[in-house]
Amino acid sequence: MDRKKHLSAKQFGVACGILVVVTVVLCLVFSSLHKGGLTGKVDMMLPKEDSFEEFCQALYVREMTANTLGLHYSLAHPENFGISEYPVTLPLYVPGSEEAAAESLDALWEEFHGFSREDLSSEDQYAYDCLERTLLLSTKLAEFPYYGDPLSPTQGIQEELPILLSEYAFLSRKDVEEYLTLLAQTEKYFASLLTYEVEKANAGLSPSSDSLRQTAEQCDEIITREALEQGTHFLQTSFEERLRELSLTEAEVHAYVAKHESLLVRVLLPAYEELKNGLLLLAEQAPEGSLSLTSYPNGKEYYALLLASITGSGKTPEEIRQLLEQTLSRELKAIRQLTEKYPGCLSSLRSRSYEDLGLTRETQMLTDLQERMQGLYPELPQKVHVTVKTVSPNLRPYCAPAFYLTAPIDDVSDNVIYVNPSSTPQGLELYVTLAHEGFPGHLYQNAFSADNLLSLKHNHLRQLCGCGGYLEGWALYVEQNAYDFASKLLADQDRAADAVCVQIAKHERSLRLCLFALLDLMIHYDGASLEEITKFTSVYGVTDEEGLAALYAYICQTPCNYPKYYLGYLEILELRETAKTLWGDTFSAERFHRFLLTWGPADFVNLKNVLENHG
Repeated sequence: MDRKKHLSAKQFGVACGILVVVTVVLCLVFSSLHKGGLTGKVDMMLPKEDSFEEFCQALYVREMTANTLGLHYSLAHPENFGISEYPVTLPLYVPGSEEAAAESLDALWEEFHGFSREDLSSEDQYAYDCLERTLLLSTKLAEFPYYGDPLSPTQGIQEELPILLSEYAFLSRKDVEEYLTLLAQTEKYFASLLTYEVEKANAGLSPSSDSLRQTAEQCDEIITREALEQGTHFLQTSFEERLRELSLTEAEVHAYVAKHESLLVRVLLPAYEELKNGLLLLAEQAPEGSLSLTSYPNGKEYYALLLASITGSGKTPEEIRQLLEQTLSRELKAIRQLTEKYPGCLSSLRSRSYEDLGLTRETQMLTDLQERMQGLYPELPQKVHVTVKTVSPNLRPYCAPAFYLTAPIDDVSDNVIYVNPSSTPQGLELYVTLAHEGFPGHLYQNAFSADNLLSLKHNHLRQLCGCGGYLEGWALYVEQNAYDFASKLLADQDRAADAVCVQIAKHERSLRLCLFALLDLMIHYDGASLEEITKFTSVYGVTDEEGLAALYAYICQTPCNYPKYYLGYLEILELRETAKTLWGDTFSAERFHRFLLTWGPADFVNLKNVLENHG
């Protein structure tokens, strides 16, 4: 069964499904240390630096060079950022490194506080504040080294790695050589991850047997000997396509292709097979059923820290619960008022005619979105190009409905959005999906932020001090704006009833995401069972038992994922209201969006502080 069936719009009778966006910078500050030192560099101490700027640069270089795959997706020309030499490496897990990871963070925390904030420039003070919160939460999370799940069946490395490899840009021969070097390490890389899973199990923190078997099943399907023998696997076809873009002789192309084929068959395929077999062995001893974080010792405490780290919110779980409950009531009221005020739209809702916007191609939709965002969002300082690609059939059962591959901050001209045809319909849902991923969503957000980060000239560490709530909160925020764009599009076509239906769909989408974020809190903070969740959701019209079981399993496997989107979205709405109050008549959507993009990526605690003091 497709484990993302619950993401389908029709599964719950709502207008749009849940989007799960893959971000590709794999070495976001200290995220590896949360998992017990997956960078393999936990014992590396920073040299004592005389200035805060030097400290930030040294830390930035350390984090970037710990993972060449992450470095490649972050920077096209690392030499311009003080990174001229680095080992070509994947972040191998070092067995038993959790103690070293904690010690490394403690030492880093002590050195960080050796700098006086008051002696710094205003720009450095902001970087200091962002880094302080990141370090504090990272230090606390390091006390839970085996609570992460890098091989989750929903968003695990086993499904992300092939995509990242297939889109690894070849700007030079050096890139090709580094790519092949990384590919040659995949067997050791997966072996180290399996070691981590064994240690997790020995610590009594194993994922459920269902989760382990699902991941093993993916390993068996993502890359197969049959596809490799036929030469049809997307890693094979994409590699040669990228080679052809370089100035290589035919003999050089054939030599690279031959080496690549050998690595796929002799290294990558065995890596997946060995990982599959190891996970199946672990599954035999793992607990059955779906496991929330409350199933583990101190899981509730870990969840609260993870929630703060991922969402960037300064609210307590209790405050978040209250906010979500209030929002649920507000969205229900909005839906009821629209259906009562416009009873004529009910026929359109039943026929779903509003889903057809009159735009059939992705390029048409992206063009329309860019035109409609004019005046509401600041213009990009440079032109960007986007290519929409289809997810390979090998990955469709496991991939999100759509995702944007983040371009390096020093080269945002070419961008790729992947659409999964197995879970993303056409019409309205595709339109808002492209808004979420493209304009004015992740692509636009990344392009604007990249230019701003480059202008800082130093403190590039801020690039790594963001959080999922800022990134995904923005994407959901602009997605909600896209419903308004679509409604206007239909109104311009004299389709008034359909335009109202889009507004209802907008509130239904918000309602469902809000509900799922609340379920995340109930499951991982309160320990709610599937039976309790089923009873709770029935009040909101969600009664499909199979869909709820899939949803419950998904939330158990991906704690804080829904809050990352929805709480981030609500935090942005709160910032917007604060800006309206502070700015009065000088407030505009364009000014607010410029503020948010200029001061990010960041957590919402620091964004609120800078808005109130400098906004």
